[in-house]
Amino acid sequence: MNQFRKIVFVWSLLAALFVASVSAQPVMKAATNAVVSVTSTVKAEAAGEGLVPQIAPTLFNIGPLPVTNSMVCTWIVAALIVLIVRLTTWKMREVPSGGQNVMEALIEGWEGLMGNVLEPKVVKWVFPFAMSFFIFIVISNLTDLLPGVGSIGIGPRDTSSPMPFAIEHVTKPFFRPPTTDANLTVAMAGIFFVMSLYWAVKYNGPFGVIKHVFGVKVETTKWLYPLLLLLFIFIGVMESFSILFIRPVALALRLYGNIFGGETMLTMALSQKPWWFAVLVAIPGYFFEVVVCLLQAFVFTMLVVAFVGTLCTHSDEEHGH
Repeated sequence: MNQFRKIVFVWSLLAALFVASVSAQPVMKAATNAVVSVTSTVKAEAAGEGLVPQIAPTLFNIGPLPVTNSMVCTWIVAALIVLIVRLTTWKMREVPSGGQNVMEALIEGWEGLMGNVLEPKVVKWVFPFAMSFFIFIVISNLTDLLPGVGSIGIGPRDTSSPMPFAIEHVTKPFFRPPTTDANLTVAMAGIFFVMSLYWAVKYNGPFGVIKHVFGVKVETTKWLYPLLLLLFIFIGVMESFSILFIRPVALALRLYGNIFGGETMLTMALSQKPWWFAVLVAIPGYFFEVVVCLLQAFVFTMLVVAFVGTLCTHSDEEHGH
C-alpha cells in the first residue's frame, strides 16, 4: 500500500505543477504572436481547415487562471487514475485476482526492470516517481483515441445541415489529450530535472556530484594526470550542458511532438471526404497510434530511469590522483 500512496502523491504533485505552468500560457501566446506575424496567418488557415492548434484553447477562467481543454482532460485522467487505483486496491488479498493482479504485475514488472539499471536504494527513490509518470502518460496518450476527444466542441455553424447544432468543423474542442499540450510535458521535464538533481546530491553528496561529472575516470600516472584532468573537465562541461538543458528538453519535446503529431495525423485523416474514405484512412492510423502511445510512455519512463542512473552510480574506474 505504501507504493500506491507514493504513486498517488507524486501524480498529484504533477497535476498541481501542470495547473501552475498553464498560468504562463497567455504570456507565451502573446510573445509568439509578437515575434512571428506570419505564423498567425498560417494558424488561422489551419484552424479554418479543422487542424489541431499548437496552443490549447481556453474554455473558461477560474479567477486569473485560464482553464484549457487539455486541463479539463487532465482532471478527467486524474479522476480515472484515482478510481482505478482505489478499485484495484480496495480489498487487498494475499492471492491477487482481477484488477489487483494486473496492478501488482505492472508494478512488480517495472520494479524488476528498474532493478536492472539502478541500485536497490535508488530504486526505492525513483520507483514511485517513474511509475506515476508511466501510468499518467499511458492514460493521457490513449485519450487521444477516444471518440469525442478533439471532435466535440465549438465551431462555425453548418447552415446546410438540418440538425440544429451542426457545425462545419471544430475550432475549440472541449477535450484535448493532456500530452499534446507542451505546458504539461515541459512541467513533467521540469519535475524530472529537479528530482534528478536532488537524488544525485543525496546519493553522491554535493562535492561528490562535481567529482562524478568532472573527475578523472581512468587510472593514469601523475605525469599524464594534468592533461587528462583538462580533458575530463571539458567532457564534464558538455555533460553538465546535457544534464541541465538537453535531457529535460529532449524528454519534453519527444513526448509532445509524437503525441501531438499523432493527433494531427488522425484529425487530418478524419477530415477527408467522403466519409468512407476518411474512415478507411483513419483505421490504420488508430492501430499505429495505439503502439505510439504505449511506446512513448515506456520510452519516457525508461529515459528518466536511465538519466537518473548516470547520476546515481559509482564507477569502479573513478580514481583520484
